[in-house]
Amino acid sequence: MKISDTFRFAAKAATATPLRTSLLVLAMSIGVASVVILTALGDGARRYVVDEFSAIGTNLVIVLPGRSETRGFNPANLVGSTPRDLTIDDAESLLKLSGVARVAPLVVATSEINAKGKLRETMLVGTNSEYINIRQLKMGLGRFLSKTEAGAGSTEVVIGAVIRKEIFGAENPLGKTVRIGDRRLRIVGVLAQGGRGMGMTTDELMIVSTATAQSMLNTNTLFRIMIEARSREQIEEVKSRVLKAITQRHDGEEDITVITQDAILQTFDKILNVLTMGVAGIAGISLAVAGILVMNVMLVSVTQRTSEIGLMKAIGATSAAIRQLFLVEAVLLSLSGAVVGIGLGYLGAGVLRQLYPTFPAYPPAWAVIAGFGTALISGIVFGVMPARRAAQLDPIQALSKR
Repeated sequence: MKISDTFRFAAKAATATPLRTSLLVLAMSIGVASVVILTALGDGARRYVVDEFSAIGTNLVIVLPGRSETRGFNPANLVGSTPRDLTIDDAESLLKLSGVARVAPLVVATSEINAKGKLRETMLVGTNSEYINIRQLKMGLGRFLSKTEAGAGSTEVVIGAVIRKEIFGAENPLGKTVRIGDRRLRIVGVLAQGGRGMGMTTDELMIVSTATAQSMLNTNTLFRIMIEARSREQIEEVKSRVLKAITQRHDGEEDITVITQDAILQTFDKILNVLTMGVAGIAGISLAVAGILVMNVMLVSVTQRTSEIGLMKAIGATSAAIRQLFLVEAVLLSLSGAVVGIGLGYLGAGVLRQLYPTFPAYPPAWAVIAGFGTALISGIVFGVMPARRAAQLDPIQALSKR
């Protein structure tokens, strides 16, 4: 029997029972779609985290108060306790280090902005003029904080686009006075809309000088220190120098944690890659279940087509030809399910992107190939037993059941 005849005969046998064929294709397609959608979620989560951390700047080294006992990055460090405080003097001392391009101290708190009879609570950030360059932010209106007004008496404030819209609407807010806490400050700039990083949008920030924020909050401590290295190659050197410098300033006590942007990305990348592979494995179980269903239905098909098999053998069909026929039929059913499943998977991923536009739920190519390949292997593996049983039927006994 020619291979073309085998495929034509297998296709005709599959379409002869449309309900059974549809159920088999549906079962296999659900398994493949699960692989595609779940891996799109896992890989999308990885891309989202990478994009979020990349959005905070490049060549970054971040100093956190408190020592990490593991000497590595732990996500808890981002919101961890502060056994020993960082100060503005610590931040200024780092500018003298080789390889350091910019330094921005951070003071973070929540506060209320009051203007034009409207009151709104939002996040207050105290920093310096380098913050906009380190974070690679853009201005929508006006300018950022100036270097000349960095003291506690500074009256400058930069607001986010959402705050501008809610309080001033279409009116130009530059030069307007607002009350933040117990201070009256003058708006010198509005950040461009859409700035983000580490899950935080800049659209709802109020940014003042470090000294002003410390004065308003009655503190002399810092939340974090952000450092930009001169090049990617110098990041690790800068990290070591920063750790050594602040340890010396703190009387030889290593009471800070210094992390790099690359270390954060690598840690999350590893975690999310494992999770992606895990959910892909879970989805793969549904493919195995679909394969078992194919095998059981094909075994039933062999029983129902006993007389047909006997007739084929009687007119000269070999056992190998019969085996090949049923195996090809199982593979065709599995591949049809894979094609439908891949389509459903891309459709599901597209729906997720429509619902959550900032979440890059794109199915990775390897998952699509793996889903298709697994469906093909399932069809072959689980089609072997029915094909073998069909090939072993005795033609005389098979014809006697007509």
